[in-house]
Formats: sequence, C-alpha cells, structure tokens
Amino acid sequence: MSTAVAENKPAAAEVVPTFTATLMIRRFDPEVDEEPRWEDFDVELYETDRILDALHKIKWEMDGSLTFRRSCAHGVCGSDAMRINGRNRLACKTLIKDLDISKPIYVEAIKGLPLEKDLIVDMEPFFDSFKEVNPFLMAGPVKGGKERKQSPVERARFDDTTKCILCAACTSSCPVFWTDGQYFGPAAIVNAHRFIFDSRDEGAGVRLDILNDKEGVWRCRTTFNCTDACPRGIQVTQAIAEVKQAIIKGKP
Repeated sequence: MSTAVAENKPAAAEVVPTFTATLMIRRFDPEVDEEPRWEDFDVELYETDRILDALHKIKWEMDGSLTFRRSCAHGVCGSDAMRINGRNRLACKTLIKDLDISKPIYVEAIKGLPLEKDLIVDMEPFFDSFKEVNPFLMAGPVKGGKERKQSPVERARFDDTTKCILCAACTSSCPVFWTDGQYFGPAAIVNAHRFIFDSRDEGAGVRLDILNDKEGVWRCRTTFNCTDACPRGIQVTQAIAEVKQAIIKGKP
C-alpha cells in the first residue's frame, strides 16, 4: 500500500500594497534662490510609511540635494520638526495613512526661525531663549544626608514638562513668536516650569524674574497652538498659565 507524502511548499509571500502620494516640498537653496519655491514629487509608498520615509526616498532615489534634519527617527530627538499640511509635526511620527493622499501633502520648514536651506532652519535663536531661563537644577548643599529626596507627589507636580524634547514645534507654532523675535516662546517657558516647580530647586525666584519681563510669559495670548503642536502631548498652555500664577502669587 502506497502512502502519499505531502509536499512542504513555502507559503506565498504576502504582497504589501503600495500607493503613490504627491509631496509638495517648499525648497530653498540660498546659493540660487531669492525666495522659497514649491517642488512636487510623486513617491511610491506603503501605508505604514511615515513622512520621514517619504523624504528619505526622495533624497536617496530622486533628488539628493533635498536637505532636512533627522536623527533617531523615533520621536525622541525632536530634530525633524516641520510643517506638514500647515501643522507642526515630527516627520518620523506622521504616518502617510493618517493624511489625505487624494490631495498633495505639503511639507515646509517650521516658521519664525531663519530659513537656512529647504526644511532646515537656524535653531540658535530658539536655543538662546532656552538657555536664558537657566534650564538646570539650581540647588544648594545637601542637608542631612547625601541625597536630595523628593516624594512622588512632589515629582508629579512638574512631571509633564520634563517630557520636552526641544523640537521647537510649540514655539514655532506661536503667532506671537512669528512676529516678535524677542519673545522667549513656549518651549523656554515649559523648561523653566520644569525647574520652578521642582522641590529640590532653589532658583525659582531668578527664573520668575526673568519670565516677568515684557518678552516673557505676558506675551502669551493663550491661542493653544503650542499645546496642539506638541508631539509629546505636554499641556504647554497650562504650564504657561501656572508660571503666570507663580509670578503673581509666588511659587506654591
């Protein structure tokens, strides 16, 4: 009696569908352009791709002169903040499938900072404001031991503002910052908040005096653009309001 032997055939590889999306990128080369210009690219993508993947494909396969910043590609470094369809986002966290691909996807540099090339801006004014608020622990000698102890409740008081990755998405979404280059901006105030409400810190008075300046927290118009733009979900507008209250009433 014969016995049939089943053939061990490999399963057919699943075909992952692709589609073509049109990216309209605002280009600028200071060596040849007097003003920024829009350039379109038709890119074949998977639905799981991100805007960063699309930019990589353009740079690596279509136009090597395209210039943008990126590093970790996982929403931690904050280096690839840009305007996507008119909204500040991280390119590495923006999925193509979450956008309307029946229309062109518009990609441009963030606003309010000097444009250097294509999607890159000069971040120095942003970091200058950040440095001005003393974004570091200002603490005296340790008392009664070797540690500066802090309870979970004390830590929770400023936990939200520790999430900032300095991507500038909040600051460059602020209409006041667009028109007033001297305004500290939301990110600097958020990082001041992180230390003002830290129970181990002794420099709150110094920071509050800095932020009580005419270009400090009082320039905020509470439009909530900054909160909407934050890729880490920080309640930026609330933090600014808490700093205002601390100036008026003192640190709680």
